[in-house]
Amino acid sequence: MKLFGFLLLLLLFFIKINVLRGSCVNIPCSFDLDNTYDKNLDNSCKAYWSDSSSFDSENAKLKPTKEMTGDLTKKDCTTTFNNASYLQSAKYYFRLEYFFFIHLLTIHEQITLNVFPTDDPPSPTLTPSTLEVEEGASVSLTCSAPAPCWSHPPALTWSSNLGQSQETLQENQDKTKVRTSVMNFNASHLHHGNKISCTAVYQKQDGSPDVTAETSLTPDISYSPKDVQISISPSAPILENQKVTLTCSSNANPAVENYTWYRADGDLETFIGTGSSFNVTVSKVKSTFFCKATNELGFKRSSNLQINYWLLKLGIPDSHIVRHIVRRTKKNSNFLQIALNLSSINQLKLNTEEKVISFDMNRVFRKKSQEKQLVIFTLQFLLKMKPLYWCGLLSAFRGTILCFALKSI
Repeated sequence: MKLFGFLLLLLLFFIKINVLRGSCVNIPCSFDLDNTYDKNLDNSCKAYWSDSSSFDSENAKLKPTKEMTGDLTKKDCTTTFNNASYLQSAKYYFRLEYFFFIHLLTIHEQITLNVFPTDDPPSPTLTPSTLEVEEGASVSLTCSAPAPCWSHPPALTWSSNLGQSQETLQENQDKTKVRTSVMNFNASHLHHGNKISCTAVYQKQDGSPDVTAETSLTPDISYSPKDVQISISPSAPILENQKVTLTCSSNANPAVENYTWYRADGDLETFIGTGSSFNVTVSKVKSTFFCKATNELGFKRSSNLQINYWLLKLGIPDSHIVRHIVRRTKKNSNFLQIALNLSSINQLKLNTEEKVISFDMNRVFRKKSQEKQLVIFTLQFLLKMKPLYWCGLLSAFRGTILCFALKSI
């Protein structure tokens, strides 16, 4: 005997169903009965689904097994459909049967399911969706991805190991479930502009290849200047009294508002100018510099830059040195060969009574381009042999033996 018409309230907690092909789908469901009937709910209860309004336990097209349904004795009719890709958007009918004393009671309800089969899993959600904080701030990012198949929830992974993460499977207010992962870390300037992504990996129930979905954000971290450095142009070798350009650079967000330059003399710091670049003339008195980079969050100074330069002078050696050079070089007048022959001489003292002048190759060798190139080539060689005095025969000076004094300062 079948009895109809008693009070039933069927509650289905969903609006639409996203079905991943090759996997299952869980449909949250509960019902309520008049107090007269709910006392007899027991293990004899059975649930059926069909896409036809005229069906019974024998011809139901959708027959979830006992393992596929919730605990009917607790009015939980949540249903799991395995390989749910065959589901279509349509009107479905739910049927509950159980015995009330000796009578078979039947509950029959119509439900409209909006089913969306897909090969692509839903994208996870990042909360917050944007990240704009100052360096040092405590950050908590939550990644969540729907879990339509509760037996195969997605696994969540982060693009980088920012900190410790905790993963849970939570139930929403509408009784659907979602996998969440919470990542906690302290914001650093190293995170600025580097994409943070969360990937959901869905394992298929039918054993087909896993599918993934990703979402990401690019953090905007504000921080005071970092990595303040000075570069120098031209690079070595640098001669005394030569003009060089110093450039101060740094990493900052927001951008550096002001660069300031200082000369260092022991503990004394002297302000000498502003701007990202600064021109100076190298000398013994003012050869150590540093710069400061400032933005709205603070400032940082560079380390001291000690400019090492070459002292290049020209002079006439003492007479005994001349005799030694002549004896070593004999008849060889090749300038480079002479320099090589003299490589065993650690130091030659210039005649202090003679006037020592700065060496200007363009002035000395106006017409002797070949000898000029020879001198330039030799100087490049000598710079690797610092610090030595080198001498050679130059026909431009009528056979006078001249010495170059090259010394790193």
